[in-house]
Amino acid sequence: MANISEPSGRPRFSVEVHQNEYLPAGGRKVDAIVTVTSAGGATAGRRPPPADHPTDRPTDPRRPADSRTGETGLQQEADPGDAAPEGAGPGAAIVIMVDCSGSMDHPRAKMHNAREATAAAVGTLRDGVAFAVVAGTHLAREVYPGGGRLAVADRTTREQAKQALGGLTAGGGTAISSWLMLADRLLAPYNGPIRHGILLTDGRNEHESPENLRAALETCAGRFTCDARGVGTDWAMPEVTGIASALLGTADIVADPAALTADFTRMMASAMGKSVADVALRLWTPRGAEVVFVKQVAPAVGTLTGRPAATGPRASDYPTGSWGDESRDYHVCVEVPCASVGQEMLAARLSVVLPPPEGGPAVPVAQGLVRAVWTHDTAASAAVDAQVAHYTGQVELARAVQQGLAARKSGDTGGATARLGRAVQLASASGNGETAKLLAKVVDVVDAATGTVRLKAKVAEADEMTLETRSTKTVRVKK
Repeated sequence: MANISEPSGRPRFSVEVHQNEYLPAGGRKVDAIVTVTSAGGATAGRRPPPADHPTDRPTDPRRPADSRTGETGLQQEADPGDAAPEGAGPGAAIVIMVDCSGSMDHPRAKMHNAREATAAAVGTLRDGVAFAVVAGTHLAREVYPGGGRLAVADRTTREQAKQALGGLTAGGGTAISSWLMLADRLLAPYNGPIRHGILLTDGRNEHESPENLRAALETCAGRFTCDARGVGTDWAMPEVTGIASALLGTADIVADPAALTADFTRMMASAMGKSVADVALRLWTPRGAEVVFVKQVAPAVGTLTGRPAATGPRASDYPTGSWGDESRDYHVCVEVPCASVGQEMLAARLSVVLPPPEGGPAVPVAQGLVRAVWTHDTAASAAVDAQVAHYTGQVELARAVQQGLAARKSGDTGGATARLGRAVQLASASGNGETAKLLAKVVDVVDAATGTVRLKAKVAEADEMTLETRSTKTVRVKK
């Protein structure tokens, strides 16, 4: 594990490598779990102030925060490039995109819940966070503050935004690319470190082509991150998860619209907890070695292999988005050239790199080394590292759930029983209690240890969608 250097005010990153470095004669495949942890960022130990807390400081609607005196000018529609008030935490800009298509009126409580959830999220914004709210239908419309700008959160702007939300009504179609492109235009002028979107939809993207959405995601990728939520059960999972994957955010289902407020509040707290953006994993391999894959395996499964940008000879950067105080695990698999027994080589070097404060090359702040050693000791080379084994099982668990549900939908009872039974077995063995609970709503578990199950005759659509959506969430290795 190594730390190199950290720019002032950013979290301290560390890297820890878990692997069995021993290979048998002729062995070429090297697996390692790499744990990346960040701590001590600008938000460490700080709680956001109570929503709409009073202030007795002088106000000037166009005055930015003064970092020398700590005097804060309350701004209603301040320039998004202005500095955030001192003590407000890291600079952040957030755009909330709320589905207002006609389907949000069925049932009518859904639109009401969306308004309430968005108001609650706005109410938790720290002073100084730039924000906007967008209503999405077949078009995108600024709800607050309007004028193509971001507002800066304070007591006044939070209340104004809540009042504006009261006018949201359902009607029209769904063209999500227009929502994302408007969010991109609103966030583009903001020069702080964190640009983030929150997107809620209840239906399918039926009023534009899939190519339009793909083009919008390609445009927005790397410009802001985005969490996506599907409310109810009529939305398309590939669309919601695809948005989150492309924009390095999270995806989830909110089956009961009444739960939106709690979910939105958690998402907003998480977004404001980020303190550094555009973090990348730089993977260097020696001549003759090839990267087989790079996957995130905790807190959820997601592949990074298709996203690298070459940064030099035999080195590529894999984007990971924004970070706060947190830890993530990655599975790195490298194929190395054959070597003689007794030889040792560096199979890969993985570094955490941050963008510099004032342009220039990315800054390495921590690194870990993946090694390969060839041996005749079969006991040493046959051993599988506990971390590698655990996360290989978690990836298989997610795949078994998805394959089992697909077989169930197609009427393949035997295939569904086998794959979901394997999922139950893996969830039980790894201690993934949350996935086990979700599986128990789809199958009757006869014996978890052997994966013996029976398909339930009737399964609520919400339970099936929840299991599929959350199948990629993992648990860490038991200590």
